[in-house]
Order: sequence, then C-alpha cells, then structure tokens
Amino acid sequence: MKTSLSLRESYPCWTLLPCSGGPCGGCSGENLDPLPDPFILQPPAFKPVVPYVTTIFGGLRDGKMVMLQGEVPLDARRFQVDFQCGCSQHPRPDIAFHFNPRFHTTKPHVICNTLHAGRWQAETRWPRLALQRGAGFLLLFLFGNEEVKVSVNGKHFLHFHYRLPLSRVDTLGVSGDVSLKAIAFLSSNPFVEGGSEYPAGHGLWPGQTITVRGLVLPDPKDFTLSLRDEAAHVPVTLRASFADRTLAWISPWGRKQLVLAPFLFYPQRFFELLLLCQEGGLKLALNGQGVGATSLGQQALERLRELRVSGSVRLYCVHC
Repeated sequence: MKTSLSLRESYPCWTLLPCSGGPCGGCSGENLDPLPDPFILQPPAFKPVVPYVTTIFGGLRDGKMVMLQGEVPLDARRFQVDFQCGCSQHPRPDIAFHFNPRFHTTKPHVICNTLHAGRWQAETRWPRLALQRGAGFLLLFLFGNEEVKVSVNGKHFLHFHYRLPLSRVDTLGVSGDVSLKAIAFLSSNPFVEGGSEYPAGHGLWPGQTITVRGLVLPDPKDFTLSLRDEAAHVPVTLRASFADRTLAWISPWGRKQLVLAPFLFYPQRFFELLLLCQEGGLKLALNGQGVGATSLGQQALERLRELRVSGSVRLYCVHC
C-alpha cells in the first residue's frame, strides 16, 4: 500500500499547519460542517483490564467498526462484548447488541441478544464458534444501518439485526474470561492505494503532533513513513523492517540510525504512531510509549509539505 497525504483539498485540517479554516471544529465564529468521520475516531486502548467499559466517541452509526484483539484463556468459560445505551450500574442500561461466546458447553457457540428495560429478548445462537481456548483472535464488528456483521480472524461469522436504534449506543463493555491486547474504533479505510498528491500546508512547528493509526497486514515485509518538502526532498524517513524486526531513522543519504526500543509491530495487529515536533527535531511514540527522537533543524521542519506512508500497513486515521 502506498499513500501520500497532505490533503489541503480533500480534508483541510490534514495539513502540516495549524488549521486556518475547514471542518475541524476548532475555528470559532463560524457555522462549520460536521467533523468528517476519520477525525472523531478515538485513541485505541492497549492491554485494557477486563472488565472494561468505555465511551464510544460520537456513538455508533453506519460504517463504523470496532476491533478487538486478544486471547482466550485455556480455562475460559465465557466472555461478552456489550454495545450499551449508557453506562449506569443501577438501573442496568439497555444493551443493543450482546455478543457472548461460550466455551464450557459440549459444543462451543455464541449467544447474541438484546437487553431492553431490564429484560432479555429472544436469544440467537450461532454454532461452529471460530474462537478457541488458548488461542489469539481478531474480532471485527462492522455496523450497518440495519444490522451488525461480525468477523472472526478475518472471516465472516454472523450478522445480527438491531432491535434497538443504533443511534442510542454510546458505550462499549467487555467482561468475562478474556485477555485483551487492543481495542480500536475505526471507520472504513479512507486512503486508497496510490492516493493522489495534494498541495500541503506550511510546515511543522514545535508542539504539533502527527498521529498515524493503522493495521499491519498479514505476512508484512516493511513499511515506511516519510516527510517531504516542497522540492520532494525527504529529510525525515522512519522505516520498520519485519525481516530483522528493527525500526530505524533513515537519513537523506541512506545512513541508518536504529531506534533502540522493543519492536512493537506485529502482523494483523493495530498500532498508533505519534511524531511530536519539538525544537530541534521529532520525538517518536508507539502505542503510547516514547521510543526515541531524531534531530532536524527548525528551517527544515518548516519546509515540510507532505506525509507519505507506504508498505505493509492499512491506514485508518491520520491527524496532522
């Protein structure tokens, strides 16, 4: 996948400059359009402790996705993922979609249901459960106008028609026998392969942050993040190599400076990468952990015009 981002035309606030207008919601005195979907995606949660409850920023609507990565313990009996209408404990909130894998029966299966006004509705049972004790998993919930579709490890597993309005859902709850590695809130991939280049803003300034969220593809080789100036020079390149599991800054002359930190990218694993601009260079953080920095003069930072990501990743959200 190769994606070039500067995006002054398509999404005015995905630029390398603080916004001077456009649909970012941060400009006062104007009646602005609603924020485009990629902007309201909330930060992922890494290794959340179960039971886990969190607000879904902006609620759910057609096209939104929620992804869970984790592992089923060897002694697991059951766990549940609840898309709730609120987070109160008393009274118990309505649950628009209850996803409940059960492993302790002769034939493991999933129960789907809806809780309304304190009463469970007629349950739906789905056999041939693709989740297994002692194994990792990737669960993806894709929400449509009338139903939710669920895939397990990349394969479609079930669909469930809503019994309560999707617009009421604003909370995610996970409980039971499960170990979570990450929870991500996604929209349909807005970046097509070979994306066009657009005129960008006016460079990076101290305090500005670039956020890149995505998913590593199966059987990855490498991926590269580069920042380019108006003359197409590339003063900043960050390259992840899966062959030797290294992350390195690459100079314009090809010199490699290894990032001396654990390699945090894995196949089919979600990631969040942050670049924080500061006086004299850029700081790097992965999955919420600071892992290093690279030096770059302020004049070079101010000349940067384009962010480009290529390689074995699928992007879901980029903020500049």
